[in-house]
Amino acid sequence: MKLRYNYRLYPDAAQREMLAKTFGCARVVWNDALAARKAARKAGLPFVGDVAIDRLVLTQAKRTPERAWLSEVSSVVLQQSVRDLNTAYKNFFDSVSGRRKGPKMGLPVFKSRHDHRQSARFASNAFRLTGDGRLYLAKIGEVEVRWSRELPVAPSSVTVIHDAAGRYFASFVIGIPDDNQVLPKCDTEVGIDLGLTHYAILSTGEKIANPKWLRRREKKLTRLQRSLSRKQKGSANRDKARTKVARQHAKLADARRDFLHQTTTSIIRENQAVHIEDLAVRGLARGRLAKAVNDASWGTFAAMLVDKATRHGRTLTRVSRWFPSSRLCPCCGWKNGKLALEVRAWDCPSCGEHHDRDLAAAINILLEGQRITGITVAAGLAGHGINDCGGQVRPGKATPTPAPPETYDARAA
Repeated sequence: MKLRYNYRLYPDAAQREMLAKTFGCARVVWNDALAARKAARKAGLPFVGDVAIDRLVLTQAKRTPERAWLSEVSSVVLQQSVRDLNTAYKNFFDSVSGRRKGPKMGLPVFKSRHDHRQSARFASNAFRLTGDGRLYLAKIGEVEVRWSRELPVAPSSVTVIHDAAGRYFASFVIGIPDDNQVLPKCDTEVGIDLGLTHYAILSTGEKIANPKWLRRREKKLTRLQRSLSRKQKGSANRDKARTKVARQHAKLADARRDFLHQTTTSIIRENQAVHIEDLAVRGLARGRLAKAVNDASWGTFAAMLVDKATRHGRTLTRVSRWFPSSRLCPCCGWKNGKLALEVRAWDCPSCGEHHDRDLAAAINILLEGQRITGITVAAGLAGHGINDCGGQVRPGKATPTPAPPETYDARAA
């Protein structure tokens, strides 16, 4: 298993200048290799192999006056740039042929010098960690690192990133055994219903508040973006205003990422099995609630749960988006009709139980997840939906006849 650890870097003025050259050289090598392969394809020639492209854009290019300045930076970074392009082509070919799972990959594209996010990757022979806690990079020197946590093992590579907000980061890749982070087993499981009023509602009754990161900073972002629009294009003041906007977006993204990491880690640590709804986040992000849905970042939340469940030996189940979780009574199984979004609570006419819509949905997701997996981790949950509401169970007064089954409606659910 490979993990990535990110740390903040604080290079001095000379190191920042050298890093800018390194980013530029890595970008030029990528573009040259991509242009050579596109030209060969346009001319009807065979695909340029990895060895040939490496010799063309590195060995031979450094001997020409137009590319002689490539020798000023570490050759390892340039080689890694070509390897990254080779990997991008391999991913594209595997995606087209069906060997690669997941969404379709496109062809590699050219990198722009005007992109405010730049990166360069150093292999193990081009960097080392010094005894005083600094990071030595080939032809750059020892850079100050803010160590927020220790690296569990020696890293195999490091990627230096310069983001749009002007910050520098070191991203280390480490390899650990697959069973190294498996947590001890516990006897609890939970169903999760995601929302906008509350970010997540757990089947245990806990409701996690929605921080609404974008809403908190919306006024300040509006003011900064208005100031940016008034600056003359190409001026130094416009670049300063752009950096201020990028820093606000970076703070927003950092706050959201920190919340998601803390919430998902807490859920995975406390539960052996987690059941969530398989929402169509991309579709919801194009609707009338697009702004709130994108701010909530449900897709990242679900991806973090999947990753951490796999890493820590937990079970995670995705319940179908067509399952009417908010319309079913978790006590007797009676199915309600279509519910408007403003209806947040309802009474079951079959058993008379009063339900909070979101909490009932979380409990139903838990029960459906148990049915899918066929495993009940927590004792007493297998019969949660049968005769557990405290109502009358002896013969006597007749109970209302349940309504006939309806077709599942994802929008009402």
